[in-house]
Amino acid sequence: MADMEGFQEAKAYGLGTPQTNEAFFLKGNENRGWGVKNRLSRIFNKKSGRTVMLACDHGFIMGPTSGLERVDIAINPLIEHADCLMCTRGVLRSVIPPTMSKPVCLRADGGTSILTDLNLNRLYDIEDVLRVNASAMALMVAVGDKASEQVTTHNLVQAVDFGEKYGIPVLGVTAVGKDMARDARYFRLATRICAENGASFVKTYFTDEGFETVVAQCPVPIVIAGGKKLPEEKALELAYRAVQAGAAGVDMGRNVFQSEKPLAMMKAISAVVHDNLSPKDAFQLYSDEKAVPA
Repeated sequence: MADMEGFQEAKAYGLGTPQTNEAFFLKGNENRGWGVKNRLSRIFNKKSGRTVMLACDHGFIMGPTSGLERVDIAINPLIEHADCLMCTRGVLRSVIPPTMSKPVCLRADGGTSILTDLNLNRLYDIEDVLRVNASAMALMVAVGDKASEQVTTHNLVQAVDFGEKYGIPVLGVTAVGKDMARDARYFRLATRICAENGASFVKTYFTDEGFETVVAQCPVPIVIAGGKKLPEEKALELAYRAVQAGAAGVDMGRNVFQSEKPLAMMKAISAVVHDNLSPKDAFQLYSDEKAVPA
């Protein structure tokens, strides 16, 4: 019991000052539970409403892809400059320091590799998301893939059910298979299906034409994938065009860890996403940072 000695009667009731009811800053998530919104607030910067996610989950289908041969060497020095780390539970437990304070978006599915048919993923034990204190879980959804559309959509639904129960947001990741088109029409369909099935935010690809329609029709935030390695100036232009068209950020991997100077690239991408720096100025920032001795 509190010590009653020196107790003072409460009197600062703020009469005449209405209680503040702050609207949530992320599109489509106003009616989520407190836990989901709190976790999303760790991933997305409240001032810009955007995020720079650092993706290093490639190994779960690709193995030791170039630039990720040693995650501890390639990724750990970059984490503090990202808003969120996107990784697998194996990498998280083996090489990511538990003292790291950045939020984690945990890859929560798997099952096939580049040696077999992709997209035949299954959901992991989603209680593991709680065990590692992740801020979100990511599931791939293969819309249009006859072999895996139903299974991966069901994975998403199961994850959303779990997330609603325990207050954990779900990132729906749109897959692109060999027979799937990479155009705005397809991504409108795929992102909308992810959102309609309960995803709190969606990761998809940028399209040169019509990307603003992909963003407009999706009722939750869209984060773009970096995709294949591009020249640094092109990657910065990709990020800039995406956020100017309404994307709520980027989830970049190869365009960071395969860059000649990954730390400089992280800083340049962050400036584009959060500060609306032009691709030209961001590339100059990258070049200036690149010239700084390690």
